[in-house]
Amino acid sequence: MRYSLLAGGKRVRPVLCLAACEMVGGDESLALPMACATEMIHTMSLIHDDLPCMDNDDLRRGLPTNHKKYGEDTAILAGDALLSFSFEHVAVRTPKTVSPDRVVRAIAELGSAVGSAGLVAGQIVDIASEGDEDDLEYIHIHKTARLLEAAVVCGAILGGADDESVERARRYSRCVGLLFQVVDDILDVTKSSEELGKTAGKDLASDKATYPKLLGLEGARRFAAELVDRANGELAGFDPAKAAPLYHFANYIATRQN
Repeated sequence: MRYSLLAGGKRVRPVLCLAACEMVGGDESLALPMACATEMIHTMSLIHDDLPCMDNDDLRRGLPTNHKKYGEDTAILAGDALLSFSFEHVAVRTPKTVSPDRVVRAIAELGSAVGSAGLVAGQIVDIASEGDEDDLEYIHIHKTARLLEAAVVCGAILGGADDESVERARRYSRCVGLLFQVVDDILDVTKSSEELGKTAGKDLASDKATYPKLLGLEGARRFAAELVDRANGELAGFDPAKAAPLYHFANYIATRQN
């Protein structure tokens, strides 16, 4: 569990969770257990996604994947344990100043993002997909964007946001989540394995549906720019100073190089 969780990475989901909490006027301490939980779940998804029965990858965050280091049996169990511990951590460690109703609402949001209507749904369609554009968007919204969305929405809920603010934060995060995957697809065909810290060109080699494959490289870049504009537009109703980290985050995701 520690090998994969502490192996590095951008900590995108925790950063978004804390930034959303602060954007709506909360202190980051209110959302810190949830921020950690989103990273645990993300790491679980990477461990399981890399398994031979799924994407069969050997490299993650510049290191051998969990199953390459410890074996498939231990890797599966490490992922399972991270998933269950994430919910325990939120339930036990969220400050008592957050109302129980908000904690339960946030836990329900997180559970929905991971289960049969979220990450698992995206993985199932990814396995069965024949590679058309509708499937691709469904896969990325559920496999990648849904957990990013939960990180932002849970941060806003725990920070005390009203319903309208929560929904604006949700729309922002959906754009950023899809943007993250579009950029991932672009980097997969434009960068080396050394630059990425994971196997480059794997989607192309396996003839997997990607945005550059369906839209062309320039078309994928235009779509990414459109998503940045839409994401930042959703932040217009918030205090600009408090929303600044989320503005900058969308731009960072669009321009990242690994």
